[in-house]
Amino acid sequence: MLLSISDLEVAYGPISALQGVSLHVSEGEIVALIGANGAGKTTLLRTISGLLQPRRGAISFRTAREDTGDGMVPIHGLPPHEIVRLGISQVPEGRQIFANLTVRENLVLGAYQERSAAEVRRLMREVCQLFPVLAERSAQRAGTLSGGEQQMLAIGRALMARPRLLLLDEPSLGLAPLFVRQIFRIIQKLNAAGTTILLVEQNAHMALTIAHRGYVLQTGRVIMSDRAAALLEHPDVKKAYLGG
Repeated sequence: MLLSISDLEVAYGPISALQGVSLHVSEGEIVALIGANGAGKTTLLRTISGLLQPRRGAISFRTAREDTGDGMVPIHGLPPHEIVRLGISQVPEGRQIFANLTVRENLVLGAYQERSAAEVRRLMREVCQLFPVLAERSAQRAGTLSGGEQQMLAIGRALMARPRLLLLDEPSLGLAPLFVRQIFRIIQKLNAAGTTILLVEQNAHMALTIAHRGYVLQTGRVIMSDRAAALLEHPDVKKAYLGG
């Protein structure tokens, strides 16, 4: 197991956003989180990343260190930069690139904890091999990229931190169908290369098609979990999220 979440509760003031959420992600998986708007999916990712603090519950992550027993350490309560250092990166909803900076500058910011200039250059080469368009537009201001190219930049920036777990929040949001298919192919390629992925996605059919397992969130609770292929065929999932 790479990530374990147990009985997680998160609130915005008096409003409860997550209520007793428990789930896990194993190394090498793509796990999809599906649910309607307001179900708590983004809140869950932001809590894993340390941007929100839980009211109750635990989040544990398997580190690469040898001095942590079974390797699982609690990360709830850690600041976001510590969670990135441990190996978790998030691609936020809406991409949130730095529009006035160049593509290259955005990518370099993703490696802000890396002290070796040679390693930053190596990571840059890897990202540009994955996204050749970023190499072509390296000196271009990020805000002038198309939506699909900005999404590639956001993913590339997250990869510059060398994550073992990549959190993707609505990667297909607002993209043309051609870019959606391309982004999902890239997600599969990243996973095949060894990156574990927790995927929040409104396009439930696409998400479950590439995922190994899935969880369905409804009003802050996990109401269903199964193999992704089984969820695709479940009548309740079909009715609520797959258009039939």
